[in-house]
Amino acid sequence: MAERKSDLSSAESLRKTRTYGKVRCHNPSCMERIQPPPGADHVKCPTCGMEYRIYWVNPQLPRIRGPVWDVNRKIAEEKLAQLESQTPKKAKKKGGK
Repeated sequence: MAERKSDLSSAESLRKTRTYGKVRCHNPSCMERIQPPPGADHVKCPTCGMEYRIYWVNPQLPRIRGPVWDVNRKIAEEKLAQLESQTPKKAKKKGGK
């Protein structure tokens, strides 16, 4: 039989790792933790540049409402243009039959 190393349950031990006042970037390649200033309506990820609308469940607990589309669309278009400029022209496939 396995011995318990501590008297804490799984939920109690996980409680120590929670971060209040922070949200996680929803960009799958980033997932950075962002700490918005209290009462802020928007927050921008310092790593990838994506911007999100924020609402506050209570004064210490922010949640992401959704992305700011015009900012995120601009970032996506710039990234796509950068990838297309790096692709060799011979590797591009021709459309149609």
